[in-house]
Amino acid sequence: MIQSIYQVSDYQQEKVNAAVAKILEDQEIAKDLKPEMKVVIKPNLIMAKPTTTPATTHPAVVRAVALWLREKGITNITLAESSGGPYFAEYMKNVYKVCGMSELSDVLTLNMDFSSNPVPSPQGFKNHSFNIITPIIEADYIIDICKLKTHGMTGLSAGIKNLFGVIPGLEKPQLHYMWPGLEDFSNMLLEIAQIVKPNLTIIDAIDAMEGNGPTGGTSHPLGLLFGARDFYTQDYFAATVMKLDPMKIAMVRQAVEKGLAKPEEIELKGDPLPENLTPFKIPDTMSLDFSSMLPGPLGKLFAKFAGKILKSYPKVEPEKCVGCGKCAESCPQQIIKIKNKKAVFPKKGCISCFCCQEMCPLKAISVKKAL
Repeated sequence: MIQSIYQVSDYQQEKVNAAVAKILEDQEIAKDLKPEMKVVIKPNLIMAKPTTTPATTHPAVVRAVALWLREKGITNITLAESSGGPYFAEYMKNVYKVCGMSELSDVLTLNMDFSSNPVPSPQGFKNHSFNIITPIIEADYIIDICKLKTHGMTGLSAGIKNLFGVIPGLEKPQLHYMWPGLEDFSNMLLEIAQIVKPNLTIIDAIDAMEGNGPTGGTSHPLGLLFGARDFYTQDYFAATVMKLDPMKIAMVRQAVEKGLAKPEEIELKGDPLPENLTPFKIPDTMSLDFSSMLPGPLGKLFAKFAGKILKSYPKVEPEKCVGCGKCAESCPQQIIKIKNKKAVFPKKGCISCFCCQEMCPLKAISVKKAL
């Protein structure tokens, strides 16, 4: 597996263009292309956030990919994404505008087809089918351009997690409801990834996010762009760059166990990793795991006990909350209510998915431990 990695100090378009071109050449993408192809670029546009925050894919990276494709004779290029909110025209137009994607209309088409269709899963999957947005289904070639971030539930958001955005709008909370546990939710993400099968994945880590990602964290610039065809193994590699243990990230560990990620086959190409890399701050939702310090059955017993007393719950900060209702809209359990222009969070029924924290535009939701 060839893992491309290039240092890019900022989002100046010429610098990004040069690095992206090297990635696409390393991965020999030109060999795949035919002029009549429908190419879909799948960014991370989790919510309407300006480019000054590292929550979404930067438009300079998307432009660089689109420009390179056009130079190779590809003209049918569509940017398609379903953000964390509703999936319809007016909502997505605002997301495109705030995230800087509207400025790319000279090099690609912003998706305005908000239909979706069920896609059957291969035999043996726990999910018999997934409802997937139409542009992804109809694409001849898919390029996944994600943002590198920590994540309150999964620990990491990169190539695999970004593909959750092919599920239309508020159907995402339904999948959270179906698979509330981390192991099952991670398996579900891997099943989506195996159906979508992006041809190339680029990770925007020029400015990455640490802490309470995927939307409420803070900047952790790496000055790097990653690229690989094998996005499972690339996620493993990206976690190591963040100084996270890949085998403690459920979806990455599962990818290794299923033979999808093959870290022993990584072959680096491009620039060397910077020597001054520092560990990423983990989300407040991730508890310390003491079970690894205890042998065998004792560790499992402690983990079961600790899972209850150390469980994290969302907590609204009334002084920040304006009662916009984004948290209630995204709650899989539909237990959050808006009363007197403030969100009310009951503990009973909460599955600690932190979709509410993820979608709060004002960072008004913090983490509270049961103990």
